[in-house]
This record gives sequence, structure tokens and C-alpha cells, in this order.
Amino acid sequence: MRYYPRAIAETIRRVGSTFPALIVTGPRQVGKTTVLSKVLEAKYLTFDDLLLRESALLNPSGFLDANQPPVILDEIQYATDLLVYLKMRIDSDGGHGLYYLTGSQQFELMKGVTESLAGRIAVLPMLGLSARELRGLEFFDPFLPSKDFISRALSYDRSDASVWPLIYRGSMPRIWADETIDRDIFYSSYIRTYIERDVRSLTQIGDELSFLNFMRVIAANTAQLLNLDTISKEVGVSAPTVKRWLSVLIASGLVFLLRPYHTNQIKTTTKTPKLYFLETGLAAYLTRWPNAETLEAGAASGAFFETFVVSEIIKSYYNVGKEPPIYFYRDSHKNEIDLVFEVGDALYPVEIKKTTNPHYADTQVFTKLDTITGRLRGTGALICQATDVVPVGNDSTILPVGLL
Repeated sequence: MRYYPRAIAETIRRVGSTFPALIVTGPRQVGKTTVLSKVLEAKYLTFDDLLLRESALLNPSGFLDANQPPVILDEIQYATDLLVYLKMRIDSDGGHGLYYLTGSQQFELMKGVTESLAGRIAVLPMLGLSARELRGLEFFDPFLPSKDFISRALSYDRSDASVWPLIYRGSMPRIWADETIDRDIFYSSYIRTYIERDVRSLTQIGDELSFLNFMRVIAANTAQLLNLDTISKEVGVSAPTVKRWLSVLIASGLVFLLRPYHTNQIKTTTKTPKLYFLETGLAAYLTRWPNAETLEAGAASGAFFETFVVSEIIKSYYNVGKEPPIYFYRDSHKNEIDLVFEVGDALYPVEIKKTTNPHYADTQVFTKLDTITGRLRGTGALICQATDVVPVGNDSTILPVGLL
């Protein structure tokens, strides 16, 4: 099977050389274990193995004696009691790059990590393959609509930058590594494994079909303001249950909540976040789009295009070990900006449109940021399906999606 080199690999090397332990978190099947195995010369152990898990939990000191660092401990969420013993070993032995962990669940796992290994472990979230990785680009800069980023991005080949097959098929490495894999069977199996192994251990779902329906509704609401009451009515469960189930999807790395940008000067109409179902292939499967062409032409195409762009931007930050500094803007007059990057004292606006024929008027709203005292408006961008980079007014640029 084909292996796509991962942008996060260099970050793992760099961060691992400065911390005693490192954990890579993220959804199942995004390649956490594979990239660690490619990057490191270390013994690999997985707690999917019940006998190994039992050994670690019944005799943690003996387990660590038998498995000297550097060592990769896969699916550590199944053996969180081991974390306190890792702390003692780290404090006793010292050094860097001792233990490399992976985890698909972030609820109890991250609680255990922060309580037991605070100050001793680096946390790197990871998502599926980015468009850059699929195209084999060695361009790792996190996205920012700055002139410097655009000039650097233009130096890379973007001749094969069609996004709809990627949006429809998704970003799971296995689905690209083996062209014989049936997409629908892959995602059907993925959901079943996810519910049985991750969801059940995090919350009492009671009815699996209700949770599956909940996932479908969440996927159908991608790139929309989160409305718990509406989702509750559609799924047929209480709003508190929806909130609890949504927290599971967030903890699993499948859903991202984008917060509204807020200062005392902006009278926002809502404090409600926008919801993004980051794995577009899974979202398209859940919402039953039969192929990429139908999805591109369908009523949900704008939402899926926006979700793809936001997901790619998030990946570009995660891959270099940074949190994406992104928000959305909405004021009391219903002026909206899809993304606002807060970097230092500057705000960089981004509008996302599926169109191939963008207009200058689409960037007019960027001037609303000029009214915010203490913040400078940086260069803006309109990300769309245009083929050329075109400067427009308001110090902004029309930016083809292939440059992400």
C-alpha cells in the first residue's frame, strides 16, 4: 500500500527531542501510529492487545522494565493508569524522546495526561491527509492570507488541485493508499468500529441507531451555526443528550467548533459557535451523496466546500504543532466574515465561496474590522474555485483553493 509522507513528521522529530514524552491524538485511522513508526526507531506496543494491556495494568513497573525507551505506546486510552508510572520513570531517568503515545479518545485520556504528565509531555493533534500531502508538496507553512504565504505557495505545483474527489472520498490515509478499497464499505466499517470502541466507552448511548442518526444530522449541519434545540428535535433526544453526544465527536477529533470573534466593541448577534464536521468523506457518506459530481452540484456543496477549506487550514496548523488562531465574525447588522485570523495585534479576514467567478463585493465586509480599536486589519483573501491569483480592493486577494 502507498504511504503518503506526513507534514507532521518533522514536528514529531523536533518536539520529541525537547520533551520526555509526546502524544499524538486524533480520530481513528488518520495515520497516528504509521507516522510514528516511520519517524522513530522505537519499540512498538499497542494496547489493542488485551494481553499486553493486562500486563501493563497488573504490573506497570515490570511492564516498563521490560520495555525500555524509546517506545511507542499505541492506544494509551486503554491503559491510562500507566501514566502515573510513566511520570515516575521520566522523573527518575530524565532525558528526552522517551515515550511516544497515541490516543483516539481525548476525554479521560487528556484528563489523565494533564494530571499525570503535565510539563513532561507535548500534545500534537493530528487529522487526516491534507491536500498538500496527497499532492506530495513539501510546503509546511500554516495558512495565513499574507503576501508572504501566497508568494511561497505560488512556487509549488498546483496543476492537479481538484478538490471535489478529495472532499467526497475524504482524508483517511487507508482509503487513498489502496485504490481497491470500497469507499462506502470503508466508512460503514469505520462508523461501526467508532461507535463500538470509542463512543460506548465515553457515554451511555443506549440506542446505536439514534447515535448514528445524530451523526447524520451533525454531518448535514456542517458549516452552520450550532443549534442544539433543532438537532434535538431532528434526532428525537433531549438537548442535554445532544450536547453530551456532540462532546464525544469533538473529543474524537471529528467535529470542530469555531468560536465567534468577540471584543467589547463588537455587539455580536450570537455567542454560538459554528460547527464543522472535519472528515468530509465521512460526512458525505453519512448524508448519502452518491458521488463527487452529485455532491458538487448539490444543495450542500457550499457547506462542504467551506468545511473542506476550514479543515485544510486547521491541518496546516496542527501539522506544525500550533493551534489555529481562527474565529468567525458576525456583528449586530449581520455582517459576516467566514474566518478571522488573530495574529499579534492584526486581524486577517477570509471569505470562502464555492464560486469560480468571485466578485470584489465579496471582500467589502472586510472593512468592518477597521472599527476595532487596538487591532490592525491584515491582508485578506477570498478562497474560491477561481484559477488565478487576483489582487482586489481592500488589500485582499482572490485565492484559488489549490493554494491552501
